[in-house]
Amino acid sequence: MAFASAPPSTDAPHAGLAVRTPRVVRSGVALQTTADPAASRERAKMRLYVLCQFGGWGFFLLLQLAFSQFFSGARGAGRDSLGLAAALVMVAAMGLLLTHYTRPLLTRWGWKQLGWRPLVPRVLATAAVLSCLWSVLGYGYTYGLLGTPWPSKYGPALLLGVSWINGATLLIGWLCLYFFYHLFDRYNRLEVEQLRLARSVKEAELRALKSQVNPHFLFNSLNSLRALIDEDPPRAREAVTRMANLLRYSLQSGQLETVALEDELRTVEDYLALEQIRHEDRLRVRFDIAPDVRALSLPPMLLQTLVENAVKYGISPRRDGGEIVVSARCADGALRLRVTNPGELAANGNSTGLGLKNAAERLQLLFGSRAVLELRADAPGLVAADVIIPLPPVHESP
Repeated sequence: MAFASAPPSTDAPHAGLAVRTPRVVRSGVALQTTADPAASRERAKMRLYVLCQFGGWGFFLLLQLAFSQFFSGARGAGRDSLGLAAALVMVAAMGLLLTHYTRPLLTRWGWKQLGWRPLVPRVLATAAVLSCLWSVLGYGYTYGLLGTPWPSKYGPALLLGVSWINGATLLIGWLCLYFFYHLFDRYNRLEVEQLRLARSVKEAELRALKSQVNPHFLFNSLNSLRALIDEDPPRAREAVTRMANLLRYSLQSGQLETVALEDELRTVEDYLALEQIRHEDRLRVRFDIAPDVRALSLPPMLLQTLVENAVKYGISPRRDGGEIVVSARCADGALRLRVTNPGELAANGNSTGLGLKNAAERLQLLFGSRAVLELRADAPGLVAADVIIPLPPVHESP
């Protein structure tokens, strides 16, 4: 009995590897749409898997029927063709079921995330076990259960050995194609995630640069500097230095995926110092930063974006201004950032929310689904932007 290989399955990847839509919350209600594109992609992959499995094993069955008819006709044997066909159908069904129910095991064991070196011995061992099981079940059903006459002068042990080698060879090819598909799919998804991250970083960089070099910002800052030149020359020089730092950081941060919180805080301080020249006593700032978080990483311009929103929507519209509080600390295995400003959440309806959505997408791509960006009414007359960034697990040395 000859054995042939079916096409590899293309089942959906593990749910943990799927790219998910970032989570942005405004006043406790999610702003983003559900991950419909990802779900549609998984359904399409499942349909492709079913098509490949049934198409491949159907082709295998047709080949087996054709070979059996050819060799039976060549020998002139009057064998029961209907019984032989039923036996071949059952053998093909066994092969389909064996490969189908092997898939969940491969996923559970995490083999689809392995490299080719650890996969080679696993593929060989799996093919050998599956081929042995397939051969024993096939011969046992055909010649044991159905009582089909033995087709050869050779003994069962020899034919079982030949079928086992044939089946193992074909199943090795099946498994290689299966893992090659998932390796290619994983590589494509990684490329897509990297492109999305690069795009979002560039967009954040451009928005930050635009906010710092737009004519309105420059006009206000230069007017403030002109007044300071005569009144307070040292402070004017300091303001020029802070503006240069802002522009330099905006250009350099676009080349990085993450920056240290300490670097981001320096940029935020420069920005707020320039805004204080214009707003004077209307803008009050308070920092509450835990000492152990300054070296932790976050996406560039993330905190800067939150502070800019706080100034634009919390301080500028209010005649009396208000206080912006920037806090950072570690809790429950995550870096927790908070920026609060006076105002009402409903009053920010003229904001497009694009900056927050982009920041949330970068958090998702860099830190996974546990990363959260939330904008909500913290108390009457107070708006808070909270960011949760999961910290990498700490591996203790033995």
